[in-house]
Amino acid sequence: MHNADVRMRGFSERISVARFESVLRDRCAPLPAETVPLAQAAGRVLAAAAVSPVDVPAFDRSAMDGYALRSEETFGAGPYNPLTFRVVGEVTPGRTFERAIVPGEAVRIMTGAPLPPGADAVLMAEYTSEQNGIMTATEAVSPRKHVGRAGEDIRRGQEVLPAGRALRPQDLGVLASIGQGQVSVLRRPAVTLLITGDELLKPGEQPVGARIVDSNSVMLAALIARDGGTVAALQHLPDRRETIAQALREAPGDLIVTTGGTSVGVEDHAPTLVAELGELLVHGVAMRPSAPTGFGLVGGRPVFLLPGNPVSCLAAYDFFVRLGLRRLAGRDEAWPYRPVTRRLRSRIVSQIGRVDYVRVRLEGEEADLLATSGASILSSTSLAGGFVVVPEGSEGLAAGDVATVWLYD
Repeated sequence: MHNADVRMRGFSERISVARFESVLRDRCAPLPAETVPLAQAAGRVLAAAAVSPVDVPAFDRSAMDGYALRSEETFGAGPYNPLTFRVVGEVTPGRTFERAIVPGEAVRIMTGAPLPPGADAVLMAEYTSEQNGIMTATEAVSPRKHVGRAGEDIRRGQEVLPAGRALRPQDLGVLASIGQGQVSVLRRPAVTLLITGDELLKPGEQPVGARIVDSNSVMLAALIARDGGTVAALQHLPDRRETIAQALREAPGDLIVTTGGTSVGVEDHAPTLVAELGELLVHGVAMRPSAPTGFGLVGGRPVFLLPGNPVSCLAAYDFFVRLGLRRLAGRDEAWPYRPVTRRLRSRIVSQIGRVDYVRVRLEGEEADLLATSGASILSSTSLAGGFVVVPEGSEGLAAGDVATVWLYD
């Protein structure tokens, strides 16, 4: 789509956000499945629907402590008309009563224990007394009273969890209950991060002279984990063409994310290298910030070219890498942020044909545009409670308008 060298000339065209998202949906498909132990499957995405091979519970069981008996024999029982039964044994959870009870008999039973053959109800202990092997009942019970039916929780052949489900802790409990010790889940996308720039120091180093500390790698690693990926490799690279080319060719994993060197300056090698080594599908997006974002394929793998400016990097990740990564991981494409509506205290200026990502501070039921709007001012994202997306068909929002704010928390 974009193979021309745009360095020092600016972008001849900028793709719309919607068109970029369409390209990503075409090029990013879920990864193959792998089998993992159930205990390691929390948060993983089910590769296929889970269907129960068994009834849960597999037997009729008592829902109360009391006596298992034949319900029809209790009809007429009451405080002034007590009826008596011969207690012929006891059954507790995990044990069974081996023979069928006959008329006039009752079996002492605990909650969760299997109902003895011949019994069809449980009389609660509160309405009984027992002495010398004789139980006296002062209340009647109807058939199936206080009995949990076989299969009342899960039926054999029932789909208990759909394919594509990101497994929650309680889902693991359900899978354990149907006898599943391992589970087929989509493979987690492995991401290589290539952080480029002669001016960059590694995280943990002290900024000195004209050099600044790379803040993008730690931010991106946390975002990648949030969206179901893992960091396969992290490299800090100088702005040297052959070094970056070698890193692109040899990067491990399923997805490559570069930061820096994506715009139209003389040191911006990443876009032309992707065009040489593979296919550059996008370079330049009608969005503020993050206009210099790019996307392509090298060796068939998706490569995202993110701006080095931290706010642009965050916005480009959330709009584009998030979508591609979550598609590879088989996850829901939706923003992983909670939307709320707030009234704007100040005007947001935009232009038709461009999407704006605007950080706002929340004050009660209102949202205020942060005075610091520069793409390199990372602290503005920490000061912000969330962001507003101005769609490409809008010239902006007026003070007093109600807007959707996506909360960072």
